Amino acid sequence: MIEEKIKDATKILNLLRSMSDYKPHFEIIGNYRLIDDGVRPEATIMIRANGKEMHEAETGVGPVDALARVLKKSLISLFPEVDRIKLIDFSSRIFDPGAGTAAGVEVEILFSDGREAWRVRAFSENICKASFLALIDGFEYGIYISKNRGER
Repeated sequence: MIEEKIKDATKILNLLRSMSDYKPHFEIIGNYRLIDDGVRPEATIMIRANGKEMHEAETGVGPVDALARVLKKSLISLFPEVDRIKLIDFSSRIFDPGAGTAAGVEVEILFSDGREAWRVRAFSENICKASFLALIDGFEYGIYISKNRGER
């Protein structure tokens, strides 16, 4: 059952990351690649987790979907609990509307694993990059709470 209170995972992760003994469950090697032909975007990433490096690619119905799918695909073999993590809501807003398409953007994503819900936020001048950073945090937090519950 989803808890009534939606956790602010961005704040929790920032606090955890400020502690010297916190180790993220995975890291992105380099950056993502996104090819959007206007029909079926494709995302590619390389991650390192549990001493293994993986290179994955996946398509989606849009650029954010492709990024979410490739991240989930790359994590699920090492962290099966990722399969339960779902993106529930996605929103973005621009800062400095006068800057038009060059404005910075904040992306906010709501996730759930069926038991808990959490919200993450990320900022960039590139909406795809902000989305990717938020997706990383969303999955990182999902793995973190699953491990704290003793799940695999």
